[in-house]
Formats: sequence, C-alpha cells, structure tokens
Amino acid sequence: MLYSKPVTDIIRQRFSCRKYLEKPIAEDQRQRLSAFMSAVGRGPFGAPVRFELVAATEQDRNSLKGLGTYGVIRGAAGFIVGAVGHSEKNLEDYGYVMEKIILCTTDIGLGTCWLGGTFSKSGFAKKISAAEGELAPAVTSVGYIAQRGGFEGRMRRFVDADNRMPWENLFFREKFGTPLSPDEAGAYSVPLEMVRIGPSASNKQPWRIVREGNAWHFYIQRTKGYGNSFTFRLLGLADLQRVDMGIAMSHFELTAGELGLKGTWAVREPGIAKPDNLTEYTASWESLK
Repeated sequence: MLYSKPVTDIIRQRFSCRKYLEKPIAEDQRQRLSAFMSAVGRGPFGAPVRFELVAATEQDRNSLKGLGTYGVIRGAAGFIVGAVGHSEKNLEDYGYVMEKIILCTTDIGLGTCWLGGTFSKSGFAKKISAAEGELAPAVTSVGYIAQRGGFEGRMRRFVDADNRMPWENLFFREKFGTPLSPDEAGAYSVPLEMVRIGPSASNKQPWRIVREGNAWHFYIQRTKGYGNSFTFRLLGLADLQRVDMGIAMSHFELTAGELGLKGTWAVREPGIAKPDNLTEYTASWESLK
C-alpha cells in the first residue's frame, strides 16, 4: 500500500493550498517524502522522471510574483521540483508521477499547490540541475497549511477550484455524445469519480474517457489556443493539459488498484469518431479479468 489511508480519501482531502505557516518541514516528514520520491518509479510511458524536495528561498517566492495566481503563494516551506527528458508522452509521465508524490505529501499532513508552465529555464530547474535535454514543466509548493478562509476562500472561488464538470460531459459509452452513467460504469464509477474531481490547469478538466467493452480510452479535450499554439511555443510554456492527463491516469490507476480492478495501459487508438479537431487520443486502460 502506497499510502497510510485509502487513496480516495487523500484525493478528496487534497486542495490547492496557497497560504502556509512559515515554518520548516519536520525532518521525519522530509525523509518520508524523499524516500517516496526515490521509490515511486516511472510513469506508464517510461519517460525518465526525477524529483527533489528543496527548501524555499525568498528568491523563489519572488520569482512567482509575475505568474498570475501563483504569485499569491505565501509562506511555502519548500518546493517539489522535477525534470523529465524529451519523449513522445513525457509530460503525461511527469503529471502521473508528480501526482503520486503530491498525494503522499497530502497523506503525511502537508499542503501543496501545482504551479506549472514556465520553469524549464528558471531557478527551479537549476535546483534540480536540469540538463539541456530535460524539461521542468511544473513545480509544487509544499508546507504546513494555514487556516483556510478569507483570502484563500476568495482565491478558490476566483479560479473556480470547487466546481467540477458533471459526469455526462466527461465520460461516454462506446462513442462521444453518449453519456456513461455511474450505474453503467459499475465498479469503475469510483476511479472515474476520482478523475472527475482531480486538479487541472485553470480547472479546465481536459480529460474525456470513452468506455468500449473492457477498454477505457483517455482523450484530451483541448482548450482552444492552449498548449500547442504559436504563443505557447514562442514563450516556451509547457503543455499543461498533457500534464493534466497524467494526473487523471494516476487517479484512475491508483483507485482501480485499491479496488482490485486489474488492468494495463496501452497506446492503441480506437476507431472512435472524435467530436472535433481539439480532441486528441492519449492512451487506454485495458481491464484484465
């Protein structure tokens, strides 16, 4: 068992914490988190991914101020910083592994907030000694959670953090446009719900899942102009919606595993008609009897 309590409880417990108590992380928690990062392994697509927990400096906090809502991170004791090599589905692997680490961080009583998009040439990348061929698409702030409410509550409402799309917009049976109900999903309704409530960049929830027999096909439903646009390439921004797909896959697999639902990831795009040119296939979970 990866965690001390059911992963569904941890997923529900986690939230994007932007305000922390200004005190260092206890040594036993640091050691447990570092051990987890060393043992967590690679993602389903095999891209080499590595992470470190680094102490926060005033320079780190200042570097976030020009990054929209990231600039309101207050009092973080440290950051989880990662690097991944170039490969076809490296960002999915990054999100998949990072989310496992974030759930461990939640499990040991610390708060986190995903911060992504512009770190490959930043001081954060230097902290992990990112090589020329590596990306640092996201980091995570870490620390002891300050009392929620007031500013924190207003910020969560601003980013729509407590709202999630309904099932019928996300999960489908055999083809897009035919919603899959929780009853039809059977035992897999729990893994799907853990995908639905997962974190995503700007709370866009880009994942779409189509059940076809014993297979669950994962797709990105891209936000128009996001990820692979000229602006993103010009500014060197990471395609965070691919990172989001890794988060979704992590939630799905971890929950299925706890329920005894065995399966494996494969990349075999089915012949399912896509609703538009913003929909892209990622991977499939193939259930094992």
